[in-house]
Amino acid sequence: MLSYRHSFHAGNFADVLKHLTQTYIINYLNRKDKPYFYLDTHAGAGLYSLHSPEAEKTEEYREGIARLFATELKHPLLKEFKTLISSFNTAERLDFYPGSPALAAKLMRPTDRLQLHELHPNDYQLLTNLFQQDKRIKTDASNGFAAIKAQLPPLERRGFIFIDPSYEVKTDYNALIAAISQGLERFATGTYAIWYPVLQVQTTDAWIKRLQKVGLPNLLKIEYSPLPPTSGLGMTGSGMLIINPPYSLAADFKNLLPELNSLLKQGDKGSYLVEELI
Repeated sequence: MLSYRHSFHAGNFADVLKHLTQTYIINYLNRKDKPYFYLDTHAGAGLYSLHSPEAEKTEEYREGIARLFATELKHPLLKEFKTLISSFNTAERLDFYPGSPALAAKLMRPTDRLQLHELHPNDYQLLTNLFQQDKRIKTDASNGFAAIKAQLPPLERRGFIFIDPSYEVKTDYNALIAAISQGLERFATGTYAIWYPVLQVQTTDAWIKRLQKVGLPNLLKIEYSPLPPTSGLGMTGSGMLIINPPYSLAADFKNLLPELNSLLKQGDKGSYLVEELI
């Protein structure tokens, strides 16, 4: 249960899609002056060295953020994302990749509040050390799924719940559905962003249909696969499910995904979709 560490995968193609979505939602929420609450259920270590033994062992970042970092980008959202990643690095070198907590902390305002959950003891300590001087942020070595019920509704009445489990424990799929059901009962107007891997398309689609039965108010599905589903290489793609998404998110991602695919595809072509689910 506590074996997964994101340091092996930081900055890969799935992180790029995941964090593009996360930062878009945060920037959208920042348009209003009213404070909001950010809950990260599986926060990880917060910031990752791409020269660590773990990152160098898999080198997954080379097929992800390194491609964006080395390219003259066209779409303004991709340009903004590259600038954001650059702010964690120096001398135009890609040495570090920020996880979702570091990105949220960078973008959110002094009046906003962050709650970060991480169970892995080593990553929890790194996370705590990273943000110990930031009074906006509280960290907790506890189950992030349980936090959805415990932390909602927020006092601010505005909120963004970011859910990014590893799914290495198969019960995560069921636990997530139960947590979303509880979360919506307590805080139906919040924005929930759920990352998921694409391993087998039919199995993934069946799980999403089960999630829909919870009774979701508005659900947007964004999926990107740089590899063909028949590649036999495990995770061929990943996706984001956004409950109560910003109204502009779908159109903007339809525009940026072709360029993202041209950069990250591994082979002749990748595949992507943006779909509003009923």
